[in-house]
Amino acid sequence: MRTLTLSLAMLIAVAAVVVAGPGKPSFAPEIFADGVAWGTTATTELPAPNDHNMQSFDKLFVITNSNNAMPQLPVGEAAPRNKMYNGGRWYTHHVVWTPAGFAAHGTVPILKSYDEVMLHHGMGHLTITPGTFTGGPPPFFSCPLLPVK
Repeated sequence: MRTLTLSLAMLIAVAAVVVAGPGKPSFAPEIFADGVAWGTTATTELPAPNDHNMQSFDKLFVITNSNNAMPQLPVGEAAPRNKMYNGGRWYTHHVVWTPAGFAAHGTVPILKSYDEVMLHHGMGHLTITPGTFTGGPPPFFSCPLLPVK
């Protein structure tokens, strides 16, 4: 039940990031990227990229089944000041902890960076599915990162 409650809270938080209203900044922690919590400015859903502009999107990992009491924010592939950051153009990826991940950790850690997501994925602790899920953000959208105040 606790996992379900946390998952629902996470889905509501993620949906709020995307539908908060175009141009309305949030300086509260909304997304982790490069080990730092960032705020956002919700903007707009974007069309799917083609073969020529796919590299202009960063992956956004939305983890929906954390059992940690601390909120698991979505994790961005890159953030401002990282040369790989694409200005807040995101490609959503649905992430879930596996039974092996829960067995290895008990209470799973809060992931805050692309490297941490990839580490746990490589250990078989996470499954990552490109694209969105019911109640999640659009598959492709714009949402620039802002410093948390």
